Amino acid sequence: MKTLSVLLVDDEEDLVTTLAERLVMRGIEAKWASTPEAAFEMLNQQRFDVGVLDIKLPRASGIEIKRKMESMAPGMKFIFMTGHGSEKDFERGSAEAGASNYLLKPVDIELLLTKIREMA
Repeated sequence: MKTLSVLLVDDEEDLVTTLAERLVMRGIEAKWASTPEAAFEMLNQQRFDVGVLDIKLPRASGIEIKRKMESMAPGMKFIFMTGHGSEKDFERGSAEAGASNYLLKPVDIELLLTKIREMA
């Protein structure tokens, strides 16, 4: 069975490193970036099955990042997460990724793992 690869993008480094470590412990190849630029560089070097993107980042929205990543890696799937649960953000995020792939922080690791596996 192929090991799934995930790229996590969130400006909260404590959160994103912890999520990556917990996914690795569960058999997922997980890399992380805290800026859009770092994420794009990683995507230039490696293909990922799933991107897990924060909706609100300092220099770009998760939706903008998703669109650029889709052009760089067609077929990549996406999950959004946010700590800012406004209805407008939910509508935008769920329109891009589907309501079932839009998670609120703090993210339940088992739910995230289930979503990742469903996408692959």
